[in-house]
Amino acid sequence: MLIRKLIITEDGSHSFYIEELGEQYHSVHGAVQESLHIYINAGLANIRKSDISIFEMGFGTGLNALLSFDYAKRNNKIIHYSAVEKYPLTKNEYCVLNYSDFIDSDYRHVLNEMHNSEWGTENKIGDNFTLIKYAEDIKNLVIPDNLDICYFDAFNPVIQPELWSKDIFSKIYERLNRGGILCTYSAKGIVKENLRSVGFKVNRMKGPEGKKHILQAIKV
Repeated sequence: MLIRKLIITEDGSHSFYIEELGEQYHSVHGAVQESLHIYINAGLANIRKSDISIFEMGFGTGLNALLSFDYAKRNNKIIHYSAVEKYPLTKNEYCVLNYSDFIDSDYRHVLNEMHNSEWGTENKIGDNFTLIKYAEDIKNLVIPDNLDICYFDAFNPVIQPELWSKDIFSKIYERLNRGGILCTYSAKGIVKENLRSVGFKVNRMKGPEGKKHILQAIKV
């Protein structure tokens, strides 16, 4: 079990810091602004379909899912969201997160519903969004098929290199539709190399505040 300490990032939004790993869930420069930049603007906003399937590596705080819920509502999209998380937050942890203050004041109950939803079962969250979460290791997971996008949000590849491997990226590549996108905050050389080696076309893009580059990988 990970021991997490609640922190406030520079844009005022919350994240967690894990002392034993020396790692936080989001950028200290701003959790919400980082997720919007990497996963919504460089990822979801580039999918033109009205019915979209998303897989997230690392459900974490639920921020990426909540931003995707908001995107679906504002853009009249239907989103089928799946995510894997080996170390889920406790109720005491997710109930204090302040993301609704930065997205929509009515979303506090939405985030709580996402975290409280049953694992391994499809849950309907509002009219435009379904969620299924898997409480296991991605190495053992049968990843859902026909994906349009993957949010790859594992901890730093220096800390968890096994999650940024060719084997993991190959599993995701096989499940993505042609033209599907994998987006991630890490632009390390080994990450680019492993993505390219399994078939992705990798684009290095401008990062959010405090980060020089991010990656957008496309299944061609």
